[in-house]
Amino acid sequence: MNYNLYQPPDLQEPKKTILESLRKLLTIIGGERRNLIISLSAIFVNAVLSLLGPYLVGYTIDTYIQTKQFHGVLVFSSILMGLYIIAFVVNYIQMRMMGGIGQRMLFRLRNSVFDKLQELPLDFFNQNKAGDLISRINNDTDKVNQFFSQSLMQFIGSIFTMAGAAVILLSLNLTLGLAALTPALIVWIFTRLVSPWVKSMNAESLRSTGGLSAEIQESLANFKIIIAFNRRDYFRKRFEKANDDNYNRSVKAGVANNVLMPVYSLAANIGQLIVLALGIYLITKGKFSIGLLVSFISYISNFYNPLRQLAALWASFQIAMAAWDRISRLLSLRSNLLKSDLNGCRESSSYLEFRKVSFTYPNGKEVLHRVNFNLEKGKTYAFVGPTGGGKTTIASLISRLYDATKGNVILDGQDIRTYESQERSRKIGFILQDPFLFTGTVRENLLYGFDDWKNLSDGELEKAIGDAGLETLLARFDQGLDTMVKTTGDGISLGQKQLIAFMRAVLRKPELLILDEATANIDTVTEQLLDTILKQLPESTTRVIIAHRLNTIENADEIFFVNTGKVVRAGSFRDAVDLLMHGKEEGLAQKTG
Repeated sequence: MNYNLYQPPDLQEPKKTILESLRKLLTIIGGERRNLIISLSAIFVNAVLSLLGPYLVGYTIDTYIQTKQFHGVLVFSSILMGLYIIAFVVNYIQMRMMGGIGQRMLFRLRNSVFDKLQELPLDFFNQNKAGDLISRINNDTDKVNQFFSQSLMQFIGSIFTMAGAAVILLSLNLTLGLAALTPALIVWIFTRLVSPWVKSMNAESLRSTGGLSAEIQESLANFKIIIAFNRRDYFRKRFEKANDDNYNRSVKAGVANNVLMPVYSLAANIGQLIVLALGIYLITKGKFSIGLLVSFISYISNFYNPLRQLAALWASFQIAMAAWDRISRLLSLRSNLLKSDLNGCRESSSYLEFRKVSFTYPNGKEVLHRVNFNLEKGKTYAFVGPTGGGKTTIASLISRLYDATKGNVILDGQDIRTYESQERSRKIGFILQDPFLFTGTVRENLLYGFDDWKNLSDGELEKAIGDAGLETLLARFDQGLDTMVKTTGDGISLGQKQLIAFMRAVLRKPELLILDEATANIDTVTEQLLDTILKQLPESTTRVIIAHRLNTIENADEIFFVNTGKVVRAGSFRDAVDLLMHGKEEGLAQKTG
């Protein structure tokens, strides 16, 4: 399955309309319906109050100012002041509510994205850069939040005000109203034409920001190697290239986001000139009053000023839509490692069996071809072979980090795809060459994902460690269970990290334990100690060892040679040595066939 978020144009999802994108975007604040209704009501009230003002001003001019009835002027001035105060209070309430809605939406959206990342398989992370995923969680969600908390209600309020002003203009004088609104029609056509371009420029800018974040993350993660090889220049050139690309695309996005503002301003000025010219002409003909002209000019401002705001808000909307497209593309992904209800799979007498298993990485060549082998319960098996031969791929299939492209992996009598992930993780332990630990204490790392022991006290945990024969390993840490583990910078050694990973796996007493070069960074004395501890595991535990060092596999019950997509049974340790040194794969295959 292709999980690459940077798919070629012909593989991308069909483009959504603005209404479809907005409708999907509104689903993430479905729980805020009551607050949204209150906010929308406040916006509507604010728009109505704002639109009453110009009419009252025009009425006051024609009725009281021209007739010099100043008492009426004071009364209507007081009414206007009251309307403006009410509008201020309503607007403040709306802003407070939308700020809360925006922050809660951001919280839920980031949780949704992170939860989705938790569901996706290893395949996904191999095809996408960590820095870009971080950018989607931090930067893209923040762009969506900014639109919701700051721009959405202004956007809706501007539309309410414009619609109300347009209706009033047409009702006051149809001819003058149509003439005044003609520039807006031209602006609307122009906006429809340039909106796809604006959105694409913002999408490219966000994508380049993700690429820049990925480049920084990757370079900093490997900075020790950069320093060791004195290749700061390489780091600098890669960063400059990513930074230049981000700069150029950001400039283009900035131009696209501001292209509407001067056009909208020009349309507003033209509209006002039309009203002023035709209005004066109608006054000279006795068909219009001065107060009505003042009201008309005010309504033109109420129509075109929000239009100017929409120029900026539209850019914010396009940025939010581009960010939401990147987020929704991630949220729409589904894991290809879900539990399956498979029928017709005959049981196996072995604890683990590969039946005609073939495997191909996405966009890569076939790594395994119709592989068959059986592992019995309680025995130790070793898989050896040249680098790139497929040993780690076999371990990944056994622990279901991937699913076989073809064939079946049978675990304890049933297809491995029929197990729930929790049940499978209880059965299988995995120790990697480069163990992954979290920043925290040794205790926290030992108990990670081990719900059975999460409530144990330090004394109870130390006793359990002693019962498992691991107290000697724990003594290697100065502060015992409270020793701090740092994933970056100065901290414990790589060998000590492997010891923690080793203890974490052994404490769970898995039915099948995979050691993928698990002792590669450990000295010979410690390796012998680990071998002794492994022998204390339950006799039913099946061990799978993947190694290059021959002394690691010397005591294995059975050895398999892995190369060129095939797995060949090597009958003895001596046969395995000959095979590794001389590559007599065909002869051994005939011997064991």
